[in-house]
Amino acid sequence: MTRFFRRDAKDGDGSAAAESAPGNTNPDSSSDGSTTTPRRSRARKPRARATKTESTTKDGSTTTTTRSRRSGARTRKSTAATKEATTAAKTTPVKKAPPRRTRKAATPPAPPPEEQDEVQQLLGLLRQQAGLIENQNTLLKSLVEAQNQTTRAIERSSGVGANGGGLTEVKPRLAVFVDVPNILYAAERSGVELDWGKVLDFLSLGRTLVRATAYAPISDDPAFRRENERFVVPFMDRGYRIATKPLKRFSGGSVKANFDVELAVDIVTMADRLDVVALVSGDGDFRRVAEMVGNKGVRVEVMAFGNSTARELRETADRYIDIAAYVPELSVG
Repeated sequence: MTRFFRRDAKDGDGSAAAESAPGNTNPDSSSDGSTTTPRRSRARKPRARATKTESTTKDGSTTTTTRSRRSGARTRKSTAATKEATTAAKTTPVKKAPPRRTRKAATPPAPPPEEQDEVQQLLGLLRQQAGLIENQNTLLKSLVEAQNQTTRAIERSSGVGANGGGLTEVKPRLAVFVDVPNILYAAERSGVELDWGKVLDFLSLGRTLVRATAYAPISDDPAFRRENERFVVPFMDRGYRIATKPLKRFSGGSVKANFDVELAVDIVTMADRLDVVALVSGDGDFRRVAEMVGNKGVRVEVMAFGNSTARELRETADRYIDIAAYVPELSVG
């Protein structure tokens, strides 16, 4: 590799002359005798590499020396000093921050004397009203006690409320509806003759009877006496209101009297003034009527013979009474 270097020298007359290495021509001179500046080639600088050297001191600590080839600087790190700094940091007590000072709530300024006088006047009025209310409560208590004493005296004299209750018991209101052809035919098939006075007493026990209605068909012959009607006689003078309807005769000779519409209309009309409806029939056509009355909050009780009662009517009722289970109590005799 050919290296070019420049050497400046002064001649006797002050001019500079350039010399070149032997065997080479001068690149700074051109053919016309002018001088040019040579280009320098940039040499790459070698990277500085660091070397680490560990040495052990007399006290047993290890010292690491890092030396750079370029600058020759040495960096020493003492692990013993590092350990001492760590230990000192651990043993140095940590200062706690002083507690924060809470600001006390500012005391509101006292109201002026005029406002204090008004407050005292209002408090006095409130005390007076409280006293009046207390006196009224005492007077009301005395009036109630006097009324209770009067009521108890009247009950003792009349025999009402002798059990010490002090109040007259309010009994549920009851209405009885009897489908006479349906129940009489079922009784004949069972061989039972019912006493309808006993039936009415049985149903109205512990209740206030509002009305009992028997729906009985009668003969279509105007000359036929009502006292001889087979569907009317069992209910006469027994506490029933008898609703009659003439029998219908068909061309084949059959006779029929249907009270389904009249009975259903009466039940729905009276349901708003009743607590209990007692239906004496086993006809399943009354199932829808029982559902409507039950939806109004009225208790529905069905009374009939078990072997002649429709299953859907029995399931709809709140209570089902099988007459066959009470024949000794309800039969004639």
